[in-house]
Formats: sequence, C-alpha cells, structure tokens
Amino acid sequence: GVQTCALPIYMSYMWNEFNIKTRPAETIVFRDGVYCADLSTLPNAPINTKYDLPVHIIYVGEIAGENRLDVLVGVENQEVIISANVKIKKPAILNIFIKNAGKNSKISGTVFLDNESDLVYDCRARHLYKNTAILIKNKVLAGKNSNSKLSGTAVIDKDCEGCESDIAFVAMADVGAKIDFMPGQRIKSEPKRADHSAAIYKPTDAQVFYLRGAGLSGAEVDVALKEAFLSE
Repeated sequence: GVQTCALPIYMSYMWNEFNIKTRPAETIVFRDGVYCADLSTLPNAPINTKYDLPVHIIYVGEIAGENRLDVLVGVENQEVIISANVKIKKPAILNIFIKNAGKNSKISGTVFLDNESDLVYDCRARHLYKNTAILIKNKVLAGKNSNSKLSGTAVIDKDCEGCESDIAFVAMADVGAKIDFMPGQRIKSEPKRADHSAAIYKPTDAQVFYLRGAGLSGAEVDVALKEAFLSE
C-alpha cells in the first residue's frame, strides 16, 4: 500500500514524484482518488469558513473507473488553489464540479491528465454570486493510441455580474491518439471576463532540431518535450 506521513500546515513541497510546489496554505489532499485525512489540514467538505491562508486542493496519483471531485466555496474573500496531477492507465471517468458562491472569492489552478488509456473528463464551473472567479487550465498528455473525451462548461448565473471565468484546454498528443474537445458556456450576467479555449500543442521543428543538436536521442527529445509541455 501507499505509505503516508502527516504533513505540517506549512508544506513547502508535495512529493517529489508529483512535482507540485506549495506555499503556506490549508490543504485538502486526495491520492488515487481518495481523500487523505492524515495529509490534510481541512475536512473534505464545502468551504464555508473563511481562512487566513489560501485553501490548496491537491489531487494526485492514478485513477480508474468513476471519480469525482467537488470544489464548493460559500464564503467571501477566500482564495482556493487546485493542483491536480493524475495518471490514467486503465479506462477512467473524472468529473470535477466547481461552484463559487463567495463574493470576491477566487478558485484557480491547473489539472494535468496523463492519459495512456480511455479517459472521459468533464470540468464544470458555476458562478453563483457576483464578483467571483473560476480560472482553470486543463492540460492533457495523450499517449499512443489513447482516447480522450474532454468537456468543460462554465456557467455564470443570473444576477452574478463582474465574474471572471476561464476554462482552458490544451493537449499534446502521441501517434494515434484521439482527442475530442467539447467546450461550452452559459452566461446569464455580464462578466468581467469570460474565456474558453481548446488547443493542440505541437513542438516546432526548431525545438526538435535544437534538442537533437544538444545530443539528445529521439526518446530523450520526446521526454524533454513532454516535460516542457507539463511545466510551461
């Protein structure tokens, strides 16, 4: 099984294997799709209490089957950060439901999905109060012959003016990988900002030439390009 150890509230780094850097924060940690109470400073529950520190939701490991992450904020002026780094080796479904009902509260972060199998991923963001922000970047590394169905929907409810919304997708695909993007927006109030994007990342010939000129083999070039994609 996975060995865990209690971490202090001021975590400076989250497991070398996941390359997730942290700053002082309250934490809600999931590993392999399971909430880890001994690695968290907060319970897995709606965020209805104002904390002086940001709340850092960390979702890491390997998943299969059906998985769901709920991020619910109902308090004003709270910063929430989402850091996800997930590997998929068997067919998996991952649903992330984000609701922000806290005036001037901000939810932001990055979701990394390393898919080597069949993945159905849905990110739904809903603004339930004015002057809220939900800004999520989704990055997908699609392995050889993998199948990725990626959807994202942002909803700004009525009487929720001044919101900032951005659900972005970018994918880097290996040979034979299949990727379907299904973006959507439903805006019922005038936002401060409302963006939605989907793109395929492809290394340039100049990047490949430079790396090979530095003496890297073909396999090493692939690894370097993937690391650059995930870290940029």
